[in-house]
Amino acid sequence: MFKLALRNVFRQKLHTAMTLAAIMGGVAGLTVAGGWINDIFVQLSEALIHSQSGHLQVHKAGFFSAGSHAPEKYLIPSPEAVKRRIANEKEASMVMARLNFSGLLNNGRTDLPIIGEGVEAQQEAALGSSISITQGRQLRDSDTFGILIGHGVAQALNLKPGSHVTLLVNTLEGALNSMEFEVTGVFQSFSKDYDARAIRIPLAAAQELLGTDSVNAIVVLLQQTSGTDRVAASLNEELRSSGLEVKTWVELNDFYEKTVELYKGQFGILQLIILIMVLLSVANSVNMSIFNRIGEFGTMMALGNRSSQVFRLVIVENSLLGLIGSALGLALGIALATVISAVGIEMPPPPNANVGYNAQILVVPSVLVISSAIGILATIAAAILPARHVSRIPIAEALRQNF
Repeated sequence: MFKLALRNVFRQKLHTAMTLAAIMGGVAGLTVAGGWINDIFVQLSEALIHSQSGHLQVHKAGFFSAGSHAPEKYLIPSPEAVKRRIANEKEASMVMARLNFSGLLNNGRTDLPIIGEGVEAQQEAALGSSISITQGRQLRDSDTFGILIGHGVAQALNLKPGSHVTLLVNTLEGALNSMEFEVTGVFQSFSKDYDARAIRIPLAAAQELLGTDSVNAIVVLLQQTSGTDRVAASLNEELRSSGLEVKTWVELNDFYEKTVELYKGQFGILQLIILIMVLLSVANSVNMSIFNRIGEFGTMMALGNRSSQVFRLVIVENSLLGLIGSALGLALGIALATVISAVGIEMPPPPNANVGYNAQILVVPSVLVISSAIGILATIAAAILPARHVSRIPIAEALRQNF
C-alpha cells in the first residue's frame, strides 16, 4: 500500500506540485509568523528585565498589597545579610538593593512630582542593558550627589547633563528633607510613562534623604531567564521564615502577561485562517486528482480490491503529500527566518514606548511542530470526503470513466 501510494504521488506530477505548493506556503507562513511573535515575547521580556525589574525582586511580605500606602512599614532591615543569602544561589548573577521614594524635583524655577529609586549605581548600570543613555553617562558609585533622570523629566524641566537640581522628599518620620544633585545623564527605558517621572540617585543618598538604613527591594539578576521560576521557588522557601516574599519579573509586569495573551490570541486566529486556506487549496487539488482517477479506482475494485482499500490508498497518498509538503515548508520557513533575521526588521516603538527595536524571526521548535502538524492534518482532512465518495462509486460506473 505504501509503495503504491508513493508511486502514485510522483506519477501525478501536476496535481502533486499544486498540492505541495499550497502546503509549503501555509507551513512556511506559520513558521515565519510564529517566529516573529515569539521574538516579540523574548525582546519584550528582556527589555523589562534589563530596564526595570530584573528577574526577581525580594520584598517584605505584604508590600505589593499595601506597601504603596505605607512604604515605611515594609522596609527590609539589614539588607546586606539578605543579599549574601541570595548571592549563595548558584544561578544568581547579581544582587542589588533599591530604596523607592517619591518627591518633588526642582530646577530653580518649577517643581515636578517624581518617583525615585536609590540604587547601587555600578550594578544597576550592568543590569540596565536595555536602558539607553541619550545624553551624558550612567550613574557611577563615585557620584555621591549624581542623579540620572528620565527623558520625560529632562524635557519637562529643561535639564541636561551638568544641570543642578534640588530633590525634596518626606523622611520616614514625616519631616521634609532636601538635597542638591548634579545631572549625570538622561535615559530612555521601555516605558514612556516611567521615563516621564523616574529618577535614580545613589542608594546612600536616598537613605540619607529618607533617614533610614533599610531598603524596599532587593533585585536579583539571574544567569538565564529560563531559571526564573525554579530560583523563585527556592528563594521563597528559604526567605519565607524571615517575613520576605519573592516576585518574578512576570508577576511584576502585568503588561507583559496581557501582551502575550493578546498576541497568542491573534496567532491562534492566524493559525485557523491558514488551516482553512490550506484545507481549501488542498481540497481543490485533491478533488481534481481523485476524480480524474475514478477509472483507475474502478479497475482496482474490479480486480478484487475492496472499497476500504481504495479509501486507505487515497488517505495514505495524501498523508505522504502532507509529510513531504510540511517538510519542504519547514525548510522554506527556516530559510526565510534565517535571511530575514540576518537583515532585520525595523519596528516602530510599541505602545507606551519611546524606542523602536530590530525584530527577528526565531526558529522555535514548538512552532515548527504545530506548523507541520497543521500542514499534515489539513491535507488528510481535505482527502477524507473525496476518498469516501470515490470508494463508494459502483464498479460499473467507475469503469465507464476509462472510455
